[in-house]
Amino acid sequence: MSSHPPLDKVSATPEAIALLDEIIAEHGPVLFHQSGGCCDGSSPMCYPRSDFIVGDNDVRLGIIGDTPVYISASQFEVWKHTDLIIDVVPGRGGMFSLDNGREKRFLTRSTVCVTPL
Repeated sequence: MSSHPPLDKVSATPEAIALLDEIIAEHGPVLFHQSGGCCDGSSPMCYPRSDFIVGDNDVRLGIIGDTPVYISASQFEVWKHTDLIIDVVPGRGGMFSLDNGREKRFLTRSTVCVTPL
């Protein structure tokens, strides 16, 4: 599990929380891992907690309700000056993400945050 301290750099829209609640009711506890690109773009991937091994270099961005949100350390370096907002849009989720097949999917939006000098 990640040795990095948890941050408070993620939030979710009411629509994302509703979809997350639906998925948790069906699958039990889950986590998000922010994809760094490739096949599923840069979508937040939603996995059953018991099926995903968090890497030693993954950074915990924060928690949405009881759901932790992680990102790889290398991707965090690119996005460290942003706060992420998990939202929902029409479409299909990532191939292995639990939002797949629901005709709506999670999407990450971001805002630039102020950093101390």
